[in-house]
Amino acid sequence: MFEDLIKTLGKLEQTKEISVPIETDEKGYIDKQCPSEDCEFIFKVNQDDWKNIFNDEAVWCPLCRHEAPARQWFTIEQIEHAKTEAVSILKGQIHNAMISDAQRFNRKQPKGGFISMSLEVKGGHKRTHAIPAQAAEAMQLEITCEKCNSRFAVIGSAYFCPGCGYNSVSRTFSDSLRKIRAKIENVSLVKAALIDSVGKDEAELTCRSLVESCILDGVVAFQKYCEGLYEPYGKTPFNAFQRLKQGHEMWANAIGEGYSDWLTDQELSELNIIFQKRHILSHNEGIVDEDYIKRSSDASYKVGQRIVVLRKDIEALLTYLDKMSTGLGSAIKIKNMPGG
Repeated sequence: MFEDLIKTLGKLEQTKEISVPIETDEKGYIDKQCPSEDCEFIFKVNQDDWKNIFNDEAVWCPLCRHEAPARQWFTIEQIEHAKTEAVSILKGQIHNAMISDAQRFNRKQPKGGFISMSLEVKGGHKRTHAIPAQAAEAMQLEITCEKCNSRFAVIGSAYFCPGCGYNSVSRTFSDSLRKIRAKIENVSLVKAALIDSVGKDEAELTCRSLVESCILDGVVAFQKYCEGLYEPYGKTPFNAFQRLKQGHEMWANAIGEGYSDWLTDQELSELNIIFQKRHILSHNEGIVDEDYIKRSSDASYKVGQRIVVLRKDIEALLTYLDKMSTGLGSAIKIKNMPGG
């Protein structure tokens, strides 16, 4: 009586997996998510590159560099969708088999007898195919790895290529400068929101700290950028590129050009003051001492005062770091050319 149902149940017992398609966004990217519970960063990869460039053995998180096999990078939403679809498909197959058995049983019943029997299964045929998991909205920051050429997209920043785990020194530095610009350009919005929620005092303290952190972020980003580029030329002394004079000399000896080739004397003087402000913020809570005055030649402060970091300081820092990184990149490129 239940031949189709028995057959269907037998097939289901042998079923090892149910395939649920995943749609791409309008740019051909599919959604991925870091499987580390401490991260769970969501990003996208180009579907063609996922098939042709990425390896099944390892994929890396663009944010934290967690490493895991390719099968572990489905998003939480995709997994939940797949579970729902799998249950729907199983129910549909069982339901349809019962309908088929009922129809066969009813066809075999004699007509016009004193006793008649029939089977009925409520509802019509149900679907036995999976609905694809929909793609999230496209992400604006699209990146191509300079090492393996895989394409991926993120919101915010990415430090590592998901296809090969490569950490691009140039991209990381560029992301750092972009983060600083976002901070300084939105500090007024942050302040207004904080005034409404926690009051003027807390808003002032928070936003002052936010602005001061831009100097710290900028100097450290430049240090890491230089350290990465300097590796082919030798070992870098500890925090050498936080000291402009020492960094200039190291690059001049390595590639024949230094900071004075890319910045004017006035610009270098202003940048030195900013670098010294970072030092005093990090090591003396921003309180001016004799060492700061000596190293910075900043006559606007006396010992015991606390430095003030203004938006113009951050804008100058971004301008000068951009000039130096551009000049440094060009000089290294020329140096590495045949005959350079």
